[in-house]
Amino acid sequence: MLRFGRTRFIALFSTLLVALTLVSTDFAEARRGGSFGSRGMRTWQAPAPTRTAPNPTGPVERSMTPAPSTATRQQQTLGQQRPGMFSGFGGSLMRGLLIGGLFGMLLGYGFGGMAGALGFILQLLLLAVVASMVMAWFRSRRTPAVAGGAPYGGGNASGFGHARTGTSDANSRAGFTIPSIGGGAAKAAPATQDIAVDKDDLDTFERRLAEVQKAFSDEDHAALRRLSTPEMVSYFSEEPADNAKRGLRNDVTDVHLVQADIAESWREDGADYATAAFQYESVDVMRDRATGKVVEGDERLTETTELWTFVRARGGEWKLSAIQET
Repeated sequence: MLRFGRTRFIALFSTLLVALTLVSTDFAEARRGGSFGSRGMRTWQAPAPTRTAPNPTGPVERSMTPAPSTATRQQQTLGQQRPGMFSGFGGSLMRGLLIGGLFGMLLGYGFGGMAGALGFILQLLLLAVVASMVMAWFRSRRTPAVAGGAPYGGGNASGFGHARTGTSDANSRAGFTIPSIGGGAAKAAPATQDIAVDKDDLDTFERRLAEVQKAFSDEDHAALRRLSTPEMVSYFSEEPADNAKRGLRNDVTDVHLVQADIAESWREDGADYATAAFQYESVDVMRDRATGKVVEGDERLTETTELWTFVRARGGEWKLSAIQET
C-alpha cells in the first residue's frame, strides 16, 4: 500500500512537471509571432474570414484587455439584466408578506392569513399597473418620436475588399411595462457599431505595414511609439532585447503587399477599430550584430498572411493595436 502511494505521488509530480514545461514553452514561442495586442471589445472574438485570410483565425492570445470570463462578462451581464419584480426592495417585501402569511397559517389563522397577504400583493400589482399606464401616457405626450439609424454600406479600393453589412439603431418606442418595485433602470450593456473605412484609411493601413516593419527592424522605439499603441510597443520591445543578449538582430526588408482586405471595422467607446487581412512578401532574417552576417533564415522572399488591427481616437491617427497569425 505504501509503495502504491509513493508510485502515485511520483506519477502525479511528473505529470505536473511536464505540464509546467509545456506552458513555459508555449509562452516562449508566443513571444515571437503568435497573436497579441488588443481589439477592444472584440479582443476575445475570432475575426471574420476574408478573401485574403479565408481560414478561421482564433482570438488574440496575449492581451492586456480583461478576458470576458472575468470583469468584462460580469459588466455585460449586469448591463443586460434589469431588476425584476422579485429583486431588490420589492422582492424582500413580497417574500416577507408570503412568509408572514405562512406564519399566520401555522399560528391558527388558517388560510385567512395567507389570503390577506396575497390580497395585499394583488393590490400592489394593480397600483403598479395604473402607475405604469399614467407614466406611459405622460411620456407619449412629452417625448417626440425617435427616427431609426441609417444603413451602413462598405466599399473597396486600393486592393482592399469590404463586405457589405447592415446595421441600424433600435427605435425608441413607448411600451407598457410593469415597473420594478424599488429598482431603477439598469445601465445598457456596452455595444459596438459597424462603420465604413474609406480609401484614405486603406492607404494608411498599407503604409503602416511597411512603416511598422521598418521601425521594428531598425529597433526605432520612437517610431514604434508613434505608429503603435503602448501595449504593442511593450510586446515589440521584448524580442529585440532577447536578440541583443544573443548578439543578434532581426532584419526585415523588401516588404511588399500582395493582397489585402478588411475583415471588420467598428466603433466603440469613442474609438474606431479596423481589422485588415494582409498577405505580404518580405525578407526576414537574423543577422549577427557585429558582422551583419545572416545566421538564421533565408535572404529570399517569403510570404506571410496576418491580421492587423488598427485603432484611432475620434479624429486621430490610426495606430497598430493587434497582430494575429492566420
